[in-house]
Amino acid sequence: MAKGAAVHVGVGGWTYAPWRDNFFPKGLAQHRELEYASQRLTAIEINGTYYRTQKPESFAKWRDETPDGFVFSVKASRYATTQRVLADAGEAVERFIGSGIAELGPKLGPIVWQFMPTKRFDPMDFEAFLKLLPKRVDGLPLRHAMDVRHVSFMVPDYLALARKHHVATVFADSDEYPSFADLTGDFVYARLMRTQAEVDTGYCGQALDSWAGAAGTWASGAEPAGLPKVETAAAPKKARDVFIYFISGAKERAPAAAMALLERLPR
Repeated sequence: MAKGAAVHVGVGGWTYAPWRDNFFPKGLAQHRELEYASQRLTAIEINGTYYRTQKPESFAKWRDETPDGFVFSVKASRYATTQRVLADAGEAVERFIGSGIAELGPKLGPIVWQFMPTKRFDPMDFEAFLKLLPKRVDGLPLRHAMDVRHVSFMVPDYLALARKHHVATVFADSDEYPSFADLTGDFVYARLMRTQAEVDTGYCGQALDSWAGAAGTWASGAEPAGLPKVETAAAPKKARDVFIYFISGAKERAPAAAMALLERLPR
């Protein structure tokens, strides 16, 4: 793994009733679930921020309940990404950025801007949206990842636009959403969405071995072979932080999948 590049692995959220049967110890107080999860995973994607505005005090509390080195990715407000005209999202973007995410401090990971599956790629409008995204908040550098969910984004024009504005593109290991691993930013963001209920670790051992190898390859600055891409040319080689989340699929298996992947990564 390249010097300076980190691999973070986790799940979406930490409040999920079925995890109280197969992840959290029986009897663990619910207010300690984040603390417990953060000691076994290295990242969590906060999903509640997509649906409602959180308070600065909540972000500060989450920061203080987790160990050094832990990272939160934050899903941006849907009020920004579901606009019919994305260029009009400026107020919603500002409201979200100013909602208190800076309270996470060094634990603030990428911001994920998730778009509806019906949202088509409109080059002019999408670039107008990208221009609305700030580079910093309260002195903290911001990293942005685009979770685009319509096949119209699988074109070189979109990739060029994302690279121009230095934003990453979410890679979805999914049959439901477009799946393309072209690198457009200085970090990698992967959402693995094929966990299976009948597999204790969500993904089989061979698949987890493969994803561990992919994580190391991405972090080293290269690109894993065999993943779907729009363009055949490789992105410039440079070390990249990697964020991998087990999301959707058989969600009850997500923590086991994340822990099994972490066990396969170099210490």
